[in-house]
Amino acid sequence: MLQQTIRQHSALFIQRYSSTILMLGSMMLFAYPDSYAQKLSTPYNPEPLKQAMIAEFALQYQQPATALHNYTVLAIHTNSTAAKQRALDIALDENDLYAALDIASQWVTQDPTDVPALFYLAHITLKTHKYEMTAATLDKILNIDPDADLAEILAGIAPDDPKDRQILLNALRQSKARYNPSILVLIASLEAQNGELESALKNIQKALRKRPNVTSFILLKANLLEASNNQAATLEWYAKSSKKHRDNLEVHLAEAKYLIKIGQPEQALNKFEHIIRTWPNADEPIFIAGLTSIDLKHYDQAEQFLLQLKNSSQYQNDAYYYLAINAERKQHYETAKTYYRLVDGSLYTVSRRNLVNIYEKEDKLGDALRFLTQERVNYPQHASFLYQLQADILVKTAQKKAAVELLDEAIHNLPDDPDLIYAQVLLLDPYQDRERLDKDLNQLLNIEPNSPTYLNAYAYTLALQNRRLNDARKYVEHALEYAPDQSSILDTFGFIAFLQNDFKAAIPALTQAFEANHNINTGVRLAKALYLQGSTKRFNSLLQQLLHQFPNDPQVIQLKNLLLAAPHKTSLVHHATIH
Repeated sequence: MLQQTIRQHSALFIQRYSSTILMLGSMMLFAYPDSYAQKLSTPYNPEPLKQAMIAEFALQYQQPATALHNYTVLAIHTNSTAAKQRALDIALDENDLYAALDIASQWVTQDPTDVPALFYLAHITLKTHKYEMTAATLDKILNIDPDADLAEILAGIAPDDPKDRQILLNALRQSKARYNPSILVLIASLEAQNGELESALKNIQKALRKRPNVTSFILLKANLLEASNNQAATLEWYAKSSKKHRDNLEVHLAEAKYLIKIGQPEQALNKFEHIIRTWPNADEPIFIAGLTSIDLKHYDQAEQFLLQLKNSSQYQNDAYYYLAINAERKQHYETAKTYYRLVDGSLYTVSRRNLVNIYEKEDKLGDALRFLTQERVNYPQHASFLYQLQADILVKTAQKKAAVELLDEAIHNLPDDPDLIYAQVLLLDPYQDRERLDKDLNQLLNIEPNSPTYLNAYAYTLALQNRRLNDARKYVEHALEYAPDQSSILDTFGFIAFLQNDFKAAIPALTQAFEANHNINTGVRLAKALYLQGSTKRFNSLLQQLLHQFPNDPQVIQLKNLLLAAPHKTSLVHHATIH
């Protein structure tokens, strides 16, 4: 057994570091330029493999600065492309952009014609807002490779600030390569973000004259036409492009998706059917055709499409999920349950909730409980969710005590799961279970001390109990730091301030909360605060609103009675916890 364990650890070690060893094996053959050695305070280690291993161990032990330093030394003192890329990857992972800029600059200095290095440099200079350097680097790339695709450089990092965007635009417009199709597309993309759609369309058209078959150029023009709210021109461009580029799946797909977007699902479905005949093995059009068929209530056709994806590596779970939805729409509940049971991955939780809803429609929640118990055996990774779902069922069937006991079992099995603890907190009685609530809420704050949900829960519980109000206020004020506009937290803050007779703080908070949630309890608290403050006009106006919205609610009737009797203001505070 011990030998087996040693072998397993050795295998993991070899797997983890073999790529590093292979990467650095070639470094021993290269010379180390002295001109760069002086730039780093740590002396260069002449054993690249050892230095790389130290760096990898540092990463393993969450010491990225040490790893980055070691790989930076290797990047500068060797001609190994792998070492330079590793150093850059670490710098970018750590968001150390200036370290990345230094590494990429040195790489380009060592090899001015290395296109990957130039791509890195262009990307990093863009992220660090060195736009003139970006434009100069793009010039160099296009001098080496006039057909280089530059689209990825801007992906996800185009400047959000209008001033930065304009600086980059000016730099690109003055670039020597400004008439290169790739540069024209970059300019058009930035102009589109600036709202300069007419100029952007002219530039993308210039790019298309030189490179008419580039898919990204074709789709960018379509997007620009759509952004211009020119539906007729967009449809015409898609139709023309689809006809011209008969073998381009992306163009045909984009056209069909646009038809759905503008509310023409029947035309889109016809388009998808044509695409599927031409590309029978393309999963995406089959999947979207299935969803479109469901929306059009073509349920049998939807089933035919989605069944084709039951072995798809990408769409299998989605297909099972929508096959279940399709069967449920047809009221074929047993079929729907069968498909829901097959769903895994990101749709697991929603599929099981839908499955429980079917059991509820059939008045078979007992069967649902048994099913979920077996699910906890089959899917232990979802145990927390499944326990909570079972507790919900027990509450629905008036078995609250059993729900609390089930959550006790769950918390015993998963003691540090905040979702389970919070689910139990919601079921405990704030008066009868005071000690238990304190224990659970303190545990939640130990696990996630800055969670606005848990801070608010503790504050609200203390408010309901009308005790430790100073602590409650601290908790809710801390929660507001993270969620300043959340109505439930504002309601709690207003409630606590009301209990403290701080009407100056309570009324604005409760007003904002009631405008957002229109909740009867919030409205009643606000009305009481206004009454006690003496804001008779606002009280009467709010009372009329509450009478209109909740005419038979006992709390509103109690407020109405205040107008018929002399005010006993202190008694209102004592009864503030009435809901």
